[in-house]
Amino acid sequence: MTRHLITSAIPYINGIKHLGNLVGSQLPADLYARYLRARGHEVLFLCATDEHGTPAELAAAKAGQPVAEYCAEMHDVQAKIASGFGLSFDHFGRSSSAQNQRLTQHFAGALADQGLIEEVVEEQVYSNADGRFLPDRYIEGTCPNCGFDSARGDQCDNCTKQLDPVELINPRSTISGSTDLEMRKTKHLFLRQSLMKDRLDAWINEKTDWPVLTTSIARKWLHDGDGLRDRGITRDLDWGVPVKRGTEDWPGMEGKVFYVWFDAPIEYIACAQEWVDAGKGTDWERWWRTDKGADDVRYTQFMGKDNVPFHTLSFPATIMGSAEPWKLVDYIKSFNFLTYDGGQFSTSRGRGVFMDQALEILPADYWRWWLLSHAPETSDAEFTWENFQSSTNKDLADVLGNFISRITKFCRSKFGEMVPEAGQYGPAEEALIADLTARVARYQDHMDTMEVRKSAQELRAIWAAGNEYLQAEAPWSTFKTDPDKAAAQVRLALNLIPLYAVLSAPFIPTASASMLAAMRVQDPGWPDDVRAALAGLAPGHAFDVPEVLFAKISDEERDAWSERFAGIRD
Repeated sequence: MTRHLITSAIPYINGIKHLGNLVGSQLPADLYARYLRARGHEVLFLCATDEHGTPAELAAAKAGQPVAEYCAEMHDVQAKIASGFGLSFDHFGRSSSAQNQRLTQHFAGALADQGLIEEVVEEQVYSNADGRFLPDRYIEGTCPNCGFDSARGDQCDNCTKQLDPVELINPRSTISGSTDLEMRKTKHLFLRQSLMKDRLDAWINEKTDWPVLTTSIARKWLHDGDGLRDRGITRDLDWGVPVKRGTEDWPGMEGKVFYVWFDAPIEYIACAQEWVDAGKGTDWERWWRTDKGADDVRYTQFMGKDNVPFHTLSFPATIMGSAEPWKLVDYIKSFNFLTYDGGQFSTSRGRGVFMDQALEILPADYWRWWLLSHAPETSDAEFTWENFQSSTNKDLADVLGNFISRITKFCRSKFGEMVPEAGQYGPAEEALIADLTARVARYQDHMDTMEVRKSAQELRAIWAAGNEYLQAEAPWSTFKTDPDKAAAQVRLALNLIPLYAVLSAPFIPTASASMLAAMRVQDPGWPDDVRAALAGLAPGHAFDVPEVLFAKISDEERDAWSERFAGIRD
């Protein structure tokens, strides 16, 4: 059986992420990992915090902490929140790990040996007051395009124009506020991506099954304008992986670190080493090296569209360019953006729901269900409180929760808290079994191809089939004239609950566990044979009537949350 390696884009360390970040990578990756495990596949699901670069230094300075201390603290915060959302990582690592440092330096040496690293002297902004070169994000000034007075040296957050620090009007250091800046020469290493263009182009063209979003972004970067450019992979910073050529010092690179976008994707591999070193697994090489058994691994990445260029071009250039037998990604599932109530999520303006806040107000399954069933696969999606309330109330409370409540309470009232014995299945029951068999097959097809929204729609239809059956057959009416027939109807309906629990677990794992607990069964395994699965609860099997599975969101709660997370208005 194929082994599956799954990675989601690693979240940056500078703060808690919002719901758009969650649905763009980690959550659909978890959905797929849970599904594959349930189908009996061997899965290694990895993620980590991305801890190097200018934003980490700025966030630590703002928090008044040393950057290493800040990153360690925020890693623990993000790990706890991930656990709260039920993200089933096999390991949640850190790009600042010793494993990633060694591996990053190794790749730099291998690329240099292949003639793919070039030393380039260029001019960069130097702050006399701070006594250091300033990375792009350490420089602010007035945007020459829109006049915004807090544009960064790499991009204006107001008009989104990509900038170079020398374009800013009245530039200043974000460290000291000093305007005593000048251009000075400094030497950096560049990855000669341009030499890999044809090889990358051929590789991308082979991926005929990838989402159009993924391949279109890759081809745009390959062919638009000047095409794929060489990219600097070092920076004049204190925090990061020190520049070395393998284990050897790199003359002229003293005091420099590797650029975060060089070392961050390498953490995917290093994370597997951390997984082994933490005692959670063995033999990381069988997942990552094709000379050590990784040929039978299918590697899938999940990410937002803003991360696609680095994962389709820069990281593959690193892997291919090393001339070593590393595993390349087989499939990249990319997502568009989730917007918030007519605008963008904004940390600085307190606009939108962030992951810790979400868990404060509702259990994770509410969020998991809405986000996945509205995943921004083919276009951007928008979160509104009205839609969130309507969708979760209808799908989770009215369809799934209502079905379980109705049938367990009715059985208790007429037959006791055990599966009734009497009666035989008739045409209606056979029709339901046939319908569910077809629907489960469609659900599996959608999950296999990572069509998240279609999977959610089919799962909801499977839930709805139970309600429609109860409504049409009305065992509460049948019981008055034919108790045995009603008993057969109830027996089939009760057997739907473990089936629903197993099928729903990738989407709503906590509710799934509650459903199985109420029916007093362990995980019965994936329903490869739906008819057999619907005979899993034998007559006489005892169960408990569960508490309300999903409480409805009231209009008052909706309005209060909408106001709370509206942020600062212009």
